[in-house]
Amino acid sequence: MYKSIIRPILFKFDPEEVHHFTFSMLKNFGFLTKLFLPKPIEDKRLEREVFGLKFKNPVGLAAGFDKNAVLYNELADLGFGFVEIGTVTPKAQAGNPKKRLFRLIEDGGIINRMGFNNDGLEAAIEKLKGNKGKIIIGGNIGKNTATTPENYTQDYLECFEGLHPYVDYFVLNVSCPNVGSHAKLEDVEYLRELITEVKKINNSKSVRKPILLKIAPDLNNNQLDEIIELIAETKIDGVIVSNTSVNREGLKTSPEILKQIGNGGLSGKPIREKSTKMIKYLSEKSNRAFPIVGVGGIHSARDAMEKLDAGASLVQLYTGFIYEGPQLINDINAELLKRASRLPR
Repeated sequence: MYKSIIRPILFKFDPEEVHHFTFSMLKNFGFLTKLFLPKPIEDKRLEREVFGLKFKNPVGLAAGFDKNAVLYNELADLGFGFVEIGTVTPKAQAGNPKKRLFRLIEDGGIINRMGFNNDGLEAAIEKLKGNKGKIIIGGNIGKNTATTPENYTQDYLECFEGLHPYVDYFVLNVSCPNVGSHAKLEDVEYLRELITEVKKINNSKSVRKPILLKIAPDLNNNQLDEIIELIAETKIDGVIVSNTSVNREGLKTSPEILKQIGNGGLSGKPIREKSTKMIKYLSEKSNRAFPIVGVGGIHSARDAMEKLDAGASLVQLYTGFIYEGPQLINDINAELLKRASRLPR
């Protein structure tokens, strides 16, 4: 129903406006999901324990969808095993000028240059106080656009400290191409400094929260080797592979349209293979030394299995969720149950 009726209607309108409309519908008419959307699959065999947390299933929603922690309870009802809120910055910010969100329908992709638009740390905390405990929540944190380089770390620490009582794990978003000076954020020396400072706060708490690093899909193997060494040295809990890409190679969308769209991060089917190759490389080269969350181009159960087979412990949806709808969650979990039934007892 979603792909045949709902999506063709939604795709006639501006992507960002559709995003807000969908939010309003799920928030105010969530009861309709039980009537028109598939009933979530629940089965003990889908449970996964990763970085010390028990997930009811391994299919999560990536950051960028529920930026302000408005909809996580309703998203839990769709069947996700976890939801990552954010990216949250200390202060509210409007993000980049509109128009800043574009569909590449021929490619099954999206380009965005949102620029960490969000209502800020305090607003997210207030929303998280309404947590009904239905789902694991991750907190994706970043810096404000106006923050000067010498204060980047302070932005991350402020968000980490503020969200610590309210989320189950953290993601240091250092790889978004839509924020200023993101080259510094990917510098290994700076990452070492940032992780060290965040861990100091984490270790001072009575309950320690897992910390993950989200990396870009455009890193080469030498850079991935540095990431492996960094994780081994700092002993953070895992990595998310991957964020959006600045690469435009191999797209079906015409160069003229891409030029009109301009800069931004590319997600969806065009980065599926690149993301999976990175997962496989990190997993094999590190001898599965740390958990990997696989994200990027998952539009089918087969795509998700590809990520898991490459070495991911969990997967996340974003663009695939927009293109394929909530049924995709069930499709992936149903395929996992098929695999489980074939395993020797």
